[in-house]
Amino acid sequence: MLWPWNLKTNYSRGKWAEFLARSYLRLHGYRILARNYVHLRGAYAGEVDIIACRHHTIVFVEVKQRHKMENALYAITPKQQQRIMNMAQNYMRIHPEFSGYDMRFDAVFICLPLTIKHLPNAWTL
Repeated sequence: MLWPWNLKTNYSRGKWAEFLARSYLRLHGYRILARNYVHLRGAYAGEVDIIACRHHTIVFVEVKQRHKMENALYAITPKQQQRIMNMAQNYMRIHPEFSGYDMRFDAVFICLPLTIKHLPNAWTL
């Protein structure tokens, strides 16, 4: 098994952080609907790290991994937020089974080897 202190690339540390975030959310009662959700390609493309459901709310989660928590807290740019919001609206449009659900944008910040901060409702539409 790979442990975070053995991970050499940003990509592998990011995948580890996403795994930790999904595990954390599951332990706190969230059902994971999708991971690394991508719709469209090119300039309008974007990715939502995790889409989860809890208590009639669909939660779109951005995961950020940094060495210091202070750096992670400021890592989600307004442009990224807008892309995630666009992806969320698209996801809700193509999944009518969630039409009566609320929608929320969360962030999960990870500092390796293991500090997790979940920020519910990190931004709004």
